[in-house]
Amino acid sequence: MLTRKQYELLRFIESRLGEDGVSPSFDEMKEALGLKSKSGIHRLITALVERGFIRRLPHRARALEILKLPEDVQPSHSPAQQTQQAVQELTNVVSGHFMKTSPVEELSSDSHQLSQLPMYGRIAAGTAIEALSDPSGMIDVPPSMLGMGEHYALEVDGDSMIDAGIHDGDTVIISRCDNAENGTIVVALVDDSEVTLKRLRRKGDSIALEPANTAYETRICGPDQVKVQGRLVGLLRNY
Repeated sequence: MLTRKQYELLRFIESRLGEDGVSPSFDEMKEALGLKSKSGIHRLITALVERGFIRRLPHRARALEILKLPEDVQPSHSPAQQTQQAVQELTNVVSGHFMKTSPVEELSSDSHQLSQLPMYGRIAAGTAIEALSDPSGMIDVPPSMLGMGEHYALEVDGDSMIDAGIHDGDTVIISRCDNAENGTIVVALVDDSEVTLKRLRRKGDSIALEPANTAYETRICGPDQVKVQGRLVGLLRNY
């Protein structure tokens, strides 16, 4: 059962794919649905993916594929036509003889090996999560790193969590949530203005945000100052 906005977005994506075979941009989706934030579009797309109505095609921007439609909707083009369009666009970009498998087999194989998450940019002080970056930027991650629910990625800025194995420039995988157990490393929004990656400790009516570096001090906040934006579930690093 889809919500009204999920239904409207699915119909809009299906209509655009039927017209020219290209997925609409996040800005176009936001305007079509009358939403103020592209983060709302991301949440709707994630919900449609989880319910099996659409999937993201890896390694390509603005790449969505309709898997099924509600029973009362007649498709404007078949899934086979859409897949063929995706394969054609892929082969137009990548040339050469690098693989023995066909483009269709390679595309299908990649889609099972990797999942795509929105990359919100660097986790920096003074900026709320939703404003960190254009969430239409995506990053490929192994599905084994993800559990249930909604996830996103952030690039770490600084060394305040280095003793927890989190280095400057690392990419952290975050499971979106609004609560977390003591000792969990979380993305915390402080005073609705500053976002930080720290270990969460509750001490009576206070909340401590602990760094993992002795060069930094633990920050003590009131219960209404801190909003949990997600918890750390994975980390990627380039050498």
